[in-house]
Amino acid sequence: MAEQGETRVAVYLDFDNIVISRYDQVHGRNSFQRDRARGASTAERVVDPAFAARLQAATVDIGAVIDFASSFGTLVLTRAYADWSASVNAAYRGQLVSRAVDLVQLFPTAAYAKNGADIRLAVDAVEDMFRLPDLSHVVIVAGDSDYIALAQRCRRLGRYVVGIGVAGSTSRSLAAACDELVTYDDLPGIAAVVGAVSPSVTTPAPAVDDQAEAEAATEAEAAAGPQRGRRRRRSEPGLDQQPPLEPEHGDPNQPLPDQRLDDDPPEDPQAVATDLLERALRLGQGKDDDDWLHNSAVKTQMKRMDPSFSERALGFRSFSDFLRSRDELVDLDESSTARLVRLAERPQP
Repeated sequence: MAEQGETRVAVYLDFDNIVISRYDQVHGRNSFQRDRARGASTAERVVDPAFAARLQAATVDIGAVIDFASSFGTLVLTRAYADWSASVNAAYRGQLVSRAVDLVQLFPTAAYAKNGADIRLAVDAVEDMFRLPDLSHVVIVAGDSDYIALAQRCRRLGRYVVGIGVAGSTSRSLAAACDELVTYDDLPGIAAVVGAVSPSVTTPAPAVDDQAEAEAATEAEAAAGPQRGRRRRRSEPGLDQQPPLEPEHGDPNQPLPDQRLDDDPPEDPQAVATDLLERALRLGQGKDDDDWLHNSAVKTQMKRMDPSFSERALGFRSFSDFLRSRDELVDLDESSTARLVRLAERPQP
């Protein structure tokens, strides 16, 4: 039973929206639509190595998104909506499952399942608000204007609505419909895109649904005129020379190269705890104008981000001892009963 006054958070990720928006932010407007058409077959069973490398360069850090959502309270449920048989999305399955994200499968019923995630996500969110009356916060990870009505309904039902979208692909109207909207680039731990075009001086990238319409029209044209479609593909420079991946990379149920979980070396638990501490402090300071945070609040945030965290398992008798061992990272104020901690001020180079 939830304690009175406890904040409980539901997170909904329109996965295609955030992945495509991030890809276009890194590689340029409409890049995902063009590159996927050239780099993968219709069934996405043969992925071009160049396209896979560009996907790798535009990888979305799902952990940073979920960590930020957890800063609002206890995560009650987290769902991601996509076609998980597609290799583009399958590469993230390990990262999502490790964070206990519920993967909702959307089977494409046409050339492109337009609005499939939008409708299913909105229906689930409204149902959850009536099913879970103690739900206090709703986090929508998408920038599509189709979610304006959902955000408005959530607020009308008394929930605090947070939107997370990619800069340049997030609707201004959606920002107005949310209580708080944060761009993916502003999340703690996310590096700024080098060379990215500022959305303030360019025309915003089209919504994902607009890209879907254009892609569906292209596929329909190719189906209506297969001979003409083949002539066009042969005329595109360098397309015939793109070597397919080896058979083991063609399985859509396998992650893209360099993202297989069984190839990852075991992580040092002390280093993992240090990184967790830093991320928790940055999240806390981002929400409070005061750099100093209570030790208990920091530990609570760390437990939200990683329930397996335990200072005793790391060899420390107390959380304060754990903090003292990270004196190169944090400053402690133990002059009063209210023990405070902050990120250490590092000298500027």
